[in-house]
Amino acid sequence: MTDEINQTIPDSYFDIDKATKENGFTMPSDILTCSLLRTLAASKPAGKFLELGTGTGLSTSWILDGMDHDSTITSFDNDETLLQIARAFLGKDKRLNLIQSDGEEWVMSNLEQKFDYVFADTWHGKYLLLDEVLEMINKGGFYIVDDMLPQPNWPEGHQEKAINFVKYLESRSDLIVTKQHWATGIIIAVKK
Repeated sequence: MTDEINQTIPDSYFDIDKATKENGFTMPSDILTCSLLRTLAASKPAGKFLELGTGTGLSTSWILDGMDHDSTITSFDNDETLLQIARAFLGKDKRLNLIQSDGEEWVMSNLEQKFDYVFADTWHGKYLLLDEVLEMINKGGFYIVDDMLPQPNWPEGHQEKAINFVKYLESRSDLIVTKQHWATGIIIAVKK
């Protein structure tokens, strides 16, 4: 699949991918999604970024690769074992703040923060506390989610949850939404 990416892949991606497979983590970010995340990150110079759900840092490595030197990213996950992989390969990047936290706890403790780019890759900020996270986005900021096309690991009833999520995003007058039936199913919204 990497031959579909015409640009260079971040150096850390291969090490993180290997460690992810060795760990047995079964929900890594799709490489096509990662490439799009990097491209969108490049559009936000001196941006303030948020990633909800670090996992092992695969998508984080691509976002960092697209960010300029004046940008910062906060990324959190509740699984310390996964974060250790991200820390091992990305932890020296001074633009990155990796946090071990429960999603609800982090969001509710940081409601006053504002971001130019939010990648919601976990339940919090997507299916839980959606309104709170959308309020954290600056005007002109991106809200990005993936895994919107049916996935083999979806539990019973998740497809209806995803359909309702999309309908809700489309109903909001403060968002311009594009749905892409590409990679794992991407939604990109911009705050008006």
